[in-house]
Amino acid sequence: MSKLKQTKIPVTMNENGELQPDEQLLDLLTQSKPNWKLVRERDGLTRHSVDIVWLEWNEDGTFKAKHDKPGIDRSLLMSPFNQFFSWQTTSVTEIVEQREDYIKFNTKNSVYELFKMNNE
Repeated sequence: MSKLKQTKIPVTMNENGELQPDEQLLDLLTQSKPNWKLVRERDGLTRHSVDIVWLEWNEDGTFKAKHDKPGIDRSLLMSPFNQFFSWQTTSVTEIVEQREDYIKFNTKNSVYELFKMNNE
């Protein structure tokens, strides 16, 4: 007999004793259509995101700054921007190709393609 994995949904109890979804879960569930699609070359893993940010790190691996544009030694973080973020890459080591709606880049351990989606 196979074991079923039960998904846990974070909830809180309000002052009336009623269960309600966690605020951060609501943020995740009510996001708009994704604007970005990231594909990892090795296995085709695909992630979608409403927004993205590029993170820069200090020499000791601590956070230094966030950016709107990609760059060497920056990591891509996909929304939502809380503990439920959908994906974060390791640091970029090379930008292979870049256009307004597309970037192909290498990280320390993977090759990715990031597409800006047309949601009109």
